[in-house]
Amino acid sequence: MTVPSYTAAGTKQAGCAVPADVFGLKETNHRLVKAAYENYLDKKRANLAKVKTRGLVRGGGRKPWQQKGTGRARVGSIRSPLWRGGGVIFGPTGRESYVKKLNKKAKALALRQALTLKKDRVAVLQALPEDGKTATLDRLLYGKLKLNRRVLLVDARTEGPAKRAARNLAEVELIDVNYLNVFRVMNADWLVFTAKALDSLKGVKSGEED
Repeated sequence: MTVPSYTAAGTKQAGCAVPADVFGLKETNHRLVKAAYENYLDKKRANLAKVKTRGLVRGGGRKPWQQKGTGRARVGSIRSPLWRGGGVIFGPTGRESYVKKLNKKAKALALRQALTLKKDRVAVLQALPEDGKTATLDRLLYGKLKLNRRVLLVDARTEGPAKRAARNLAEVELIDVNYLNVFRVMNADWLVFTAKALDSLKGVKSGEED
């Protein structure tokens, strides 16, 4: 299969062939794509929920009344979980993991399926502009290529002029092909690969930043 191809100046060329085993899967498992998407979000989740147990609540060091002889139920602290203002027994500790396990092969398949779902919104640039100017990249993507909204720009490297040009475009994200994943693919409206990134894509499984 082929996708539209352009030069760094925005001139349209003959269609660029892309690997069918990456962009042209015959069947897509939406549940698997969703699982990979949520797996990425789970890893980024900040585990901030934490409660105080009876040992962490301030006060309660003195025994409220003697053990025997009062007729009341025995109690050792006013911070007992049974009391109002006491600790919590089985609440979150801040050490829980909410990540649903997904093996490497499943992630790799989910990435290929996500790329297949986006195959009609894929373009290839033979190279990125080398002047490092935001205006040049803006005119290329939104003017000559006529893209709109969120653009995921995938290159074999993300340093140098391209990084400088892309960082001031709010809806353009420039990433290394090794960090391509389901979350980024599904969140983008358009995927633009450089020729070098497309060559490297065959060896990419499902890149994620730890």
